[in-house]
Amino acid sequence: MKFTSSLKKNHEFKRLYNKGKNAATQCVVVYCRRNGSAANRLGVTVSTKIGGAVQRNLVRRRIKEIYRLNEHSLPAGYDIVIVARVRSRYAHYREIEASVMSAFRKLSLVQGIVPSVR
Repeated sequence: MKFTSSLKKNHEFKRLYNKGKNAATQCVVVYCRRNGSAANRLGVTVSTKIGGAVQRNLVRRRIKEIYRLNEHSLPAGYDIVIVARVRSRYAHYREIEASVMSAFRKLSLVQGIVPSVR
């Protein structure tokens, strides 16, 4: 991810959950808040409800790849946390991508962008 660093600290996640805007879709919940810097910071959360480590890492990799492919269309200066829902374990890549992009549109992070074609 060219223009993005990671959110790692627990208090950064909590601040986004409490003070950020959020949008929920079938597969994910996205939280965002301006961070006052020139770069975005991304955090991905996948609960143990999703399954074992293999399933959680698969969902995490898919979400990060979706973000990476659409990073150029997002404005700079945001903290973003993407929380995977249980449904994302059984969803195909395209469904997760549509959910993430829909949540980004609800938060006005992108303007009617069509999900990337692979």
